[in-house]
Amino acid sequence: MSPVLAGVLQFLALMVALALAYRPLGDYMAGVYSSPKHLRVEKWIYRAVGANPATEMRWPAYLRGVLGFSLVSVLFLYLLQRVQGSLPGSLGFASIDPDQAFNTAASFVSNTNWQSYYGEQAMGHVVQTGGLAVQNFLSAAVGMAVAVALVRGFARTRTGELGNFWADLVRGTVRILLPIALVGAVLLVACGAIQNFAGIHEVGQFMGGSQQWNGGAVASQEAIKELGTNGGGYF
Repeated sequence: MSPVLAGVLQFLALMVALALAYRPLGDYMAGVYSSPKHLRVEKWIYRAVGANPATEMRWPAYLRGVLGFSLVSVLFLYLLQRVQGSLPGSLGFASIDPDQAFNTAASFVSNTNWQSYYGEQAMGHVVQTGGLAVQNFLSAAVGMAVAVALVRGFARTRTGELGNFWADLVRGTVRILLPIALVGAVLLVACGAIQNFAGIHEVGQFMGGSQQWNGGAVASQEAIKELGTNGGGYF
Protein backbone atom coordinates (compact mmCIF):
# COMPACT_ATOMS: atom_id res chain seq x y z
CA MET A 1 0.00 0.00 0.00
CA SER A 2 1.38 3.39 -0.99
CA PRO A 3 1.86 6.12 1.63
CA VAL A 4 -0.67 8.31 -0.20
CA LEU A 5 -3.36 5.63 -0.17
CA ALA A 6 -2.65 4.87 3.48
CA GLY A 7 -3.02 8.57 4.31
CA VAL A 8 -6.31 8.82 2.42
CA LEU A 9 -7.72 5.72 4.14
CA GLN A 10 -6.66 7.06 7.54
CA PHE A 11 -8.36 10.38 6.80
CA LEU A 12 -11.56 8.64 5.69
CA ALA A 13 -11.54 6.43 8.79
CA LEU A 14 -11.20 9.53 10.96
CA MET A 15 -14.11 11.22 9.20
CA VAL A 16 -16.31 8.14 9.67
CA ALA A 17 -15.37 7.94 13.36
CA LEU A 18 -16.18 11.63 13.87
CA ALA A 19 -19.51 11.26 12.07
CA LEU A 20 -20.48 8.29 14.27
CA ALA A 21 -19.42 10.04 17.48
CA TYR A 22 -20.90 13.43 16.61
CA ARG A 23 -24.40 12.98 17.95
CA PRO A 24 -23.85 11.05 21.19
CA LEU A 25 -20.53 12.66 22.13
CA GLY A 26 -21.42 16.13 20.89
CA ASP A 27 -24.75 16.14 22.70
CA TYR A 28 -23.08 14.86 25.87
CA MET A 29 -20.38 17.56 25.77
CA ALA A 30 -23.00 20.25 25.17
CA GLY A 31 -24.88 19.02 28.22
CA VAL A 32 -21.70 18.98 30.33
CA TYR A 33 -20.80 22.60 29.60
CA SER A 34 -24.36 23.92 29.93
CA SER A 35 -25.58 21.98 32.97
CA PRO A 36 -26.61 24.13 35.97
CA LYS A 37 -25.69 21.33 38.39
CA HIS A 38 -22.27 20.46 39.80
CA LEU A 39 -21.08 17.05 40.92
CA ARG A 40 -19.98 16.62 44.53
CA VAL A 41 -16.36 16.08 43.55
CA GLU A 42 -16.50 19.21 41.43
CA LYS A 43 -17.76 21.22 44.40
CA TRP A 44 -14.80 19.97 46.43
CA ILE A 45 -12.42 21.17 43.74
CA TYR A 46 -14.08 24.59 43.57
CA ARG A 47 -13.71 24.98 47.32
CA ALA A 48 -10.06 23.90 47.17
CA VAL A 49 -9.17 26.54 44.56
CA GLY A 50 -11.51 29.18 45.97
CA ALA A 51 -13.61 29.50 42.81
CA ASN A 52 -17.29 30.31 42.45
CA PRO A 53 -18.52 28.30 39.44
CA ALA A 54 -21.74 30.31 39.20
CA THR A 55 -19.94 33.56 38.38
CA GLU A 56 -20.19 34.56 34.73
CA MET A 57 -16.97 35.94 33.24
CA ARG A 58 -16.39 38.41 30.47
CA TRP A 59 -13.35 37.87 28.27
CA PRO A 60 -10.78 39.73 30.44
CA ALA A 61 -11.64 37.64 33.51
CA TYR A 62 -11.76 34.41 31.50
CA LEU A 63 -8.37 35.21 29.96
CA ARG A 64 -6.87 35.93 33.38
CA GLY A 65 -8.11 32.54 34.55
CA VAL A 66 -6.52 30.75 31.60
CA LEU A 67 -3.19 32.57 31.87
CA GLY A 68 -3.02 32.40 35.68
CA PHE A 69 -3.77 28.68 35.77
CA SER A 70 -1.28 28.01 32.97
CA LEU A 71 1.44 30.00 34.74
CA VAL A 72 0.97 28.06 37.98
CA SER A 73 1.01 24.80 36.00
CA VAL A 74 4.30 25.69 34.29
CA LEU A 75 5.93 26.61 37.60
CA PHE A 76 4.71 23.46 39.34
CA LEU A 77 5.84 21.12 36.55
CA TYR A 78 9.19 22.91 36.30
CA LEU A 79 9.84 22.59 40.03
CA LEU A 80 8.75 18.94 40.03
CA GLN A 81 11.39 18.14 37.43
CA ARG A 82 14.06 20.19 39.17
CA VAL A 83 13.66 18.25 42.45
CA GLN A 84 13.19 14.83 40.84
CA GLY A 85 16.47 13.51 42.25
CA SER A 86 15.11 13.94 45.77
CA LEU A 87 11.69 12.39 45.13
CA PRO A 88 10.65 8.82 45.91
CA GLY A 89 10.03 6.73 42.84
CA SER A 90 12.63 8.64 40.83
CA LEU A 91 14.18 5.32 39.69
CA GLY A 92 17.58 6.80 40.41
CA PHE A 93 17.26 9.50 37.77
CA ALA A 94 18.82 12.88 38.47
CA SER A 95 16.95 16.18 38.46
CA ILE A 96 16.27 17.64 35.02
CA ASP A 97 18.50 20.50 33.86
CA PRO A 98 16.89 23.97 34.14
CA ASP A 99 16.59 24.66 30.40
CA GLN A 100 15.12 21.27 29.58
CA ALA A 101 12.82 21.38 32.60
CA PHE A 102 11.40 24.72 31.48
CA ASN A 103 11.07 23.58 27.86
CA THR A 104 9.20 20.45 28.94
CA ALA A 105 6.96 22.33 31.38
CA ALA A 106 6.05 25.02 28.85
CA SER A 107 5.37 22.54 26.06
CA PHE A 108 3.21 20.19 28.15
CA VAL A 109 1.15 23.03 29.64
CA SER A 110 0.59 24.55 26.19
CA ASN A 111 -0.53 21.12 24.88
CA THR A 112 2.31 20.90 22.34
CA ASN A 113 4.12 18.29 24.46
CA TRP A 114 7.42 18.46 22.62
CA GLN A 115 9.69 15.85 24.20
CA SER A 116 13.46 16.36 23.83
CA TYR A 117 14.51 13.38 25.96
CA TYR A 118 14.04 9.62 26.25
CA GLY A 119 11.27 9.21 28.79
CA GLU A 120 12.46 5.86 30.11
CA GLN A 121 15.96 7.29 30.69
CA ALA A 122 15.09 10.61 32.30
CA MET A 123 11.75 10.72 34.13
CA GLY A 124 10.73 8.81 37.26
CA HIS A 125 7.24 7.76 38.30
CA VAL A 126 6.34 10.96 40.18
CA VAL A 127 7.25 13.30 37.32
CA GLN A 128 5.64 11.07 34.69
CA THR A 129 2.40 10.42 36.58
CA GLY A 130 2.02 13.42 38.90
CA GLY A 131 3.42 15.92 36.42
CA LEU A 132 3.32 15.03 32.74
CA ALA A 133 0.22 12.80 32.76
CA VAL A 134 -1.69 15.37 34.84
CA GLN A 135 -0.83 18.05 32.30
CA ASN A 136 -2.02 15.78 29.50
CA PHE A 137 -5.44 16.08 31.12
CA LEU A 138 -5.34 19.71 32.20
CA SER A 139 -3.83 21.20 29.06
CA ALA A 140 -6.45 19.43 26.97
CA ALA A 141 -9.19 20.61 29.33
CA VAL A 142 -7.95 24.20 29.07
CA GLY A 143 -8.03 23.99 25.28
CA MET A 144 -11.56 22.62 25.37
CA ALA A 145 -12.63 25.39 27.77
CA VAL A 146 -11.25 28.07 25.47
CA ALA A 147 -13.08 26.52 22.51
CA VAL A 148 -16.35 26.46 24.48
CA ALA A 149 -15.81 30.10 25.53
CA LEU A 150 -15.32 31.04 21.88
CA VAL A 151 -18.63 29.40 20.96
CA ARG A 152 -20.38 31.22 23.78
CA GLY A 153 -18.83 34.48 22.60
CA PHE A 154 -20.52 34.09 19.23
CA ALA A 155 -23.82 33.07 20.83
CA ARG A 156 -23.83 35.81 23.50
CA THR A 157 -22.85 38.88 21.57
CA ARG A 158 -25.26 41.05 23.56
CA THR A 159 -24.01 40.11 27.04
CA GLY A 160 -20.35 39.36 26.42
CA GLU A 161 -20.44 36.62 29.08
CA LEU A 162 -18.29 33.58 28.29
CA GLY A 163 -19.21 31.32 31.21
CA ASN A 164 -16.84 30.41 34.02
CA PHE A 165 -13.32 29.20 33.27
CA TRP A 166 -12.99 27.13 36.45
CA ALA A 167 -16.30 25.36 35.88
CA ASP A 168 -15.38 24.64 32.25
CA LEU A 169 -11.93 23.37 33.24
CA VAL A 170 -13.19 21.08 36.01
CA ARG A 171 -16.16 19.72 34.06
CA GLY A 172 -14.08 19.00 30.97
CA THR A 173 -11.61 17.05 33.08
CA VAL A 174 -14.00 15.22 35.41
CA ARG A 175 -16.92 14.48 33.11
CA ILE A 176 -15.28 14.09 29.68
CA LEU A 177 -11.56 13.36 29.71
CA LEU A 178 -11.30 11.17 32.81
CA PRO A 179 -14.14 8.72 31.95
CA ILE A 180 -13.03 8.24 28.34
CA ALA A 181 -9.37 7.89 29.34
CA LEU A 182 -10.32 5.36 32.02
CA VAL A 183 -12.05 3.16 29.45
CA GLY A 184 -9.12 3.55 27.07
CA ALA A 185 -6.61 2.65 29.77
CA VAL A 186 -8.52 -0.50 30.74
CA LEU A 187 -8.60 -1.60 27.09
CA LEU A 188 -4.86 -0.97 26.74
CA VAL A 189 -4.11 -2.99 29.89
CA ALA A 190 -6.30 -5.80 28.56
CA CYS A 191 -4.20 -5.77 25.39
CA GLY A 192 -0.97 -6.04 27.39
CA ALA A 193 0.13 -2.45 27.91
CA ILE A 194 2.29 -1.72 30.97
CA GLN A 195 0.50 -0.24 33.99
CA ASN A 196 2.53 -0.47 37.18
CA PHE A 197 5.10 1.34 39.29
CA ALA A 198 7.84 -1.25 38.99
CA GLY A 199 11.50 -0.35 38.90
CA ILE A 200 14.09 -1.00 36.23
CA HIS A 201 14.35 -4.69 35.25
CA GLU A 202 15.68 -6.94 32.49
CA VAL A 203 13.34 -7.68 29.58
CA GLY A 204 13.99 -10.42 27.02
CA GLN A 205 14.06 -9.57 23.32
CA PHE A 206 12.53 -11.52 20.44
CA MET A 207 15.87 -11.87 18.67
CA GLY A 208 17.68 -12.98 21.82
CA GLY A 209 19.46 -11.13 24.55
CA SER A 210 17.85 -8.65 26.94
CA GLN A 211 17.70 -4.96 27.78
CA GLN A 212 16.86 -2.86 30.80
CA TRP A 213 13.35 -1.44 30.93
CA ASN A 214 11.43 0.41 33.61
CA GLY A 215 7.76 0.09 34.49
CA GLY A 216 5.25 2.87 34.80
CA ALA A 217 1.64 3.94 34.40
CA VAL A 218 1.98 3.67 30.63
CA ALA A 219 -1.56 2.62 29.70
CA SER A 220 -3.21 5.51 31.56
CA GLN A 221 -0.83 8.07 30.10
CA GLU A 222 -1.18 6.71 26.57
CA ALA A 223 -4.96 6.82 26.86
CA ILE A 224 -5.08 10.53 27.68
CA LYS A 225 -2.19 11.27 25.33
CA GLU A 226 -4.20 9.98 22.36
CA LEU A 227 -7.44 11.53 23.61
CA GLY A 228 -5.88 14.96 24.14
CA THR A 229 -3.75 14.80 20.96
CA ASN A 230 -0.62 15.17 23.08
CA GLY A 231 2.94 14.22 22.33
CA GLY A 232 5.48 12.84 24.75
CA GLY A 233 5.23 9.57 26.59
CA TYR A 234 7.09 7.01 28.63
CA PHE A 235 9.20 5.61 25.82
